[in-house]
Amino acid sequence: MTDTTTTAAAAVSVRGVGKRFPGVVANHDVTLEVRPGTVHALVGENGAGKSTLMKILYGVQKPDEGEILVGGETVHFSSPSDAIKHGIGMVFQHFQLADNLTVLENVVLGAEKLHGIGDAARTEIRRISDAYGFGLDPDELVEDLGVGERQRVEILKVLYRGAKIIILDEPTAVLVPQEVDALFENLRELKSQGNTLLFISHKLDEVRAIADDITVLRRGTTVTSVKPADVTQHQLAELMVGEELPSPSTAESTVTDREVLEVRDLQVDDAQGRTVLSDINLTIHAGEVLGIAGVEGNGQTELVEAVVGMVRPTRGVVELSDQDVTSWGTRQRRESGVGYIPEDRHRHGLLLDAPLWENRILGHQTRKPSVKGGWVDKAGARIDAQRIVHEYDVRTPGIDTTARALSGGNQQKFIVGREMSGDPKLLIASHPTRGVDVGAQAAIWDHIREARRRGLAVLLISADLDELIGLSDSLKVILRGRIVADYDPQTVTPQQLGAAMTGAKTAGEEA
Repeated sequence: MTDTTTTAAAAVSVRGVGKRFPGVVANHDVTLEVRPGTVHALVGENGAGKSTLMKILYGVQKPDEGEILVGGETVHFSSPSDAIKHGIGMVFQHFQLADNLTVLENVVLGAEKLHGIGDAARTEIRRISDAYGFGLDPDELVEDLGVGERQRVEILKVLYRGAKIIILDEPTAVLVPQEVDALFENLRELKSQGNTLLFISHKLDEVRAIADDITVLRRGTTVTSVKPADVTQHQLAELMVGEELPSPSTAESTVTDREVLEVRDLQVDDAQGRTVLSDINLTIHAGEVLGIAGVEGNGQTELVEAVVGMVRPTRGVVELSDQDVTSWGTRQRRESGVGYIPEDRHRHGLLLDAPLWENRILGHQTRKPSVKGGWVDKAGARIDAQRIVHEYDVRTPGIDTTARALSGGNQQKFIVGREMSGDPKLLIASHPTRGVDVGAQAAIWDHIREARRRGLAVLLISADLDELIGLSDSLKVILRGRIVADYDPQTVTPQQLGAAMTGAKTAGEEA
């Protein structure tokens, strides 16, 4: 355990902190000591209380009991502005951005006194963006940015405010290996200049690579604190969830010759008339997982939306089981057997303030068990929500609990369970295990493998290259809206994929 004699010198000390929500104990008796000028990692399975603890440190939540010290001084935060005054900044896993504002407006919002709202602010944003390789245009609208770019805006916001203690919640979830390496160099530079970093991640190899200290939470309380050199990934996984680190590997091929999805010559233009997808051709067979690798913002989102029916292509054809569905809307495609796990579960996957049984109905409101005789079947939805909770190990007090009260991983497991219901023909899976722990990750992989064995076709988009390589039967790389490379998952490495994704290798066939 951490030596508590260092409390006076600690950048952050947490003593006996507890936090309860209706029906849920998020934290109880949490103890944490963060040495100044270090990277301190926080790991634990979903629902272990990591995000709640970080929100307490950032002033978003107030603890029900316990004490927090910053630089040896007891603090009481009523809001994030109090935390910012004490030099604490936080980059959230789910972004806190206004879509209808520019990058500059989002960054300066609430911090207008630092550099104003004009040229001085623009210059500072460009300086930070250039220094960290973010490639952000201060005048671009956030609604036009991909998920990865949105996360970089969040990191820039914290750096802009000059935080000395920076909380990073899953900061590498949307980065390719080369970008992770670059981020870690930046974190080490920040640390060398006296900054303290709290790093939350489910990627245990990354935790061991970057952290000076690791604290493990389980079921809301502190288990232990260890040094990375003293623990293996296997041991960390056992401390977190009591089981071995899972592998996404798929042993046997189940690919058939029956085509489920065919996309031909697909082009998608955005609202400004810019081409964001062009010349997309792909085919997915029953029992096949086709993986799409790409840096966020290179057309993956538009590809998914075109297949699901959320956007109408400028030209090209989308066929589902040999039927042209290009002109069909989302509802008709869903009714024909398309399941959809969205990349952002909060924006497109859940009604956060609705109970789980109501969330069971979303996207399935015209089919059993959600309806009977044209009316919502509350009893049927409740029974099936209970089935999903049981089969997919969704940790919740009950199906009347709101989606917001669940941890991110349990929200994701519920969505996966809902979308796998009704034996879909095609599953569009955008980052299906983003932000989930190793135990939940293994469960989701198992469900996808089992459905694949039963003939499900899967379009898999993921930023986890090990997941893509392990689950996919075939792999394509998307760059600037075009498919630029095809790879065999049996032979490709994450480094090769990363090179193709960033344009270092723009085309090629790997045997």
